[in-house]
Amino acid sequence: MSFLLGSSWAFVILGAFIVFKTFLFLGVVGAIIFTFLFLFVALVLIAGIEALMLYKENSDELKKQTKLLEEIQKDIKFNDS
Repeated sequence: MSFLLGSSWAFVILGAFIVFKTFLFLGVVGAIIFTFLFLFVALVLIAGIEALMLYKENSDELKKQTKLLEEIQKDIKFNDS
């Protein structure tokens, strides 16, 4: 996932440059507007990737906690018997 995030940032930087150069025929202001639109969409997608990474980390942590609590519960039941 981390590689995906890093490559996404590279895509944003390179893509912004390409979008700016592509729309430069509209003038500097037009090229800047389209570049900002591209950056907005790209940053929303990067935020989505970050959210997925956080969800996965949270899910992994909850699985660890659940396993630990089940072991504690088994130990408590064993000691009560």
